[in-house]
Amino acid sequence: MKILICDPISDEGLELLYNTPGLEITAKYKSTEKELIDIVPEYHAILVRSQTKITASIIENGHNLKVIGRAGVGVDNIDVDAATIKGVVVVNAPEGNTIAAAEHTMAMMLAVARSIPQANFKLRNGDWDRKTFMGVELRNKTLGVIGLGKIGSEVAKRAKAFDMKVIGYDPYISKTKAKLLDVEIMDLINLFIVSDFITIHLPKTEETKNMLNKEAFSLMKDSVRIINCARGGIINEEDLLEAIDKGKVAGAAIDVFSKEPNIESPLIQLPQVVTTPHLGASTEEAQVTVAQEVAEEVLRVLRGEPVKTAVNIPFIKPELLQTVKPYLELVETLGKFVSQLMDKPIEYVKINYNGEIAGYDLTTLTNTVLKGLLRPILQDSVNYVNAPVVAKNRGIQVEEIKSQELKNYANLIAIEVKGNGTTHQLAGTIFNKDVVKLVQLDNFSMETVPAKHMLIIPHSDKPGMIGQVGTILGEYLINVAGMQVGRGEIGGKAIMVMAVDDVVSEAALEKMRKIEGIFDVRYVSL
Repeated sequence: MKILICDPISDEGLELLYNTPGLEITAKYKSTEKELIDIVPEYHAILVRSQTKITASIIENGHNLKVIGRAGVGVDNIDVDAATIKGVVVVNAPEGNTIAAAEHTMAMMLAVARSIPQANFKLRNGDWDRKTFMGVELRNKTLGVIGLGKIGSEVAKRAKAFDMKVIGYDPYISKTKAKLLDVEIMDLINLFIVSDFITIHLPKTEETKNMLNKEAFSLMKDSVRIINCARGGIINEEDLLEAIDKGKVAGAAIDVFSKEPNIESPLIQLPQVVTTPHLGASTEEAQVTVAQEVAEEVLRVLRGEPVKTAVNIPFIKPELLQTVKPYLELVETLGKFVSQLMDKPIEYVKINYNGEIAGYDLTTLTNTVLKGLLRPILQDSVNYVNAPVVAKNRGIQVEEIKSQELKNYANLIAIEVKGNGTTHQLAGTIFNKDVVKLVQLDNFSMETVPAKHMLIIPHSDKPGMIGQVGTILGEYLINVAGMQVGRGEIGGKAIMVMAVDDVVSEAALEKMRKIEGIFDVRYVSL
């Protein structure tokens, strides 16, 4: 079998592949899309880092392609949907760079606190300046950690060693896990208000894009310091520039940018800002570790063995494949959908399998529910295999219930999620062998096909509600693709479930929330 390596990856980390008989390995760096399209038919596996983009056209021409390996976490440079359609497994290395990223965050925090790069630059230019670079200590300062996954948790531990008070925002962390980390959990607004330093450890999603914007900076302490070694685009860079210019933000340490590579960002030239060119994972140890991780996974796929870090395709026992496969999209949709309805950390998940399907081993479906539930915030660091472990580490209790007795449907899968007094329920089924439909949300019956962009609007059951919502969507040029209304008794409480064609802005959501009789408006991205 042939393996193509498209980006520089540690030879030491790939020793497993080099030492495996029957594998022919070729390295071709900086290939164009056309060049890859021409040569990909002969290869069974492709390995990349972040530089090479594996497009749908490349995948489509990979007639022998079985697996694409990403030596790192993010798979933004791989068309995962195209790979899934083609039946190509995409694997990554979600844990190999954890320590490197955490240590780089601490290095950047210290650098911005003590102006180390700026002082070094002046001294190299012959200026012994001890007055300009008056720093601040980390001791007794409050560090706000946004995102307490693996990297955020490691940063919290290290900050504690510097005698910092650590607070955190993470809608997916349990009280138990927070207690183990000795981190006080609070909402985002209060974190902004009380933090001296703020560090980001979230993936970039529709929910986290521009999370640190003009409004957020206005809530922060004067002279706050910001660190971002996660993903570009979570901070609105123009708003950060303005906040620094006005003195609201005393300094920033930025390793990632909204567009990369980037040597023209105005942030780079500011004396208050420390920048590095996306070096979070750039240690010798991390490069070896991620290469080893992805090499092991690629080899497993080529051998037909179960994999641990599949991003797109879970391992299913052959005898279960035909039964379970149609339900994978359904259960992941259920998880993604209901997680975005929760404001509080998830503490408990119950999955009810009803009907004929309840007679099978449904471990894969349960794992897929958990992947969907955790993915909106954790993105590529959670997959079909590690989702139960991630849920357990976050203190989430998982219960699976099966019943073959069912009246209205051949099969029905329902999930119930609880957290800090909040409960949501969602149920769905499969129509015509492959059409996913949601049939119940909380106490409301409905029948709707999930869409990429959806609005969930609980409201009073009275005339004019739908029209007012539609008017506001029209003002923001948002087209409604479909709608279902579920209700209980006439004149009581009802719920609109809308499919729309575009992302709905926070401004539009807030305007709809102000309509009399609207209880809430939630945007759900699938």
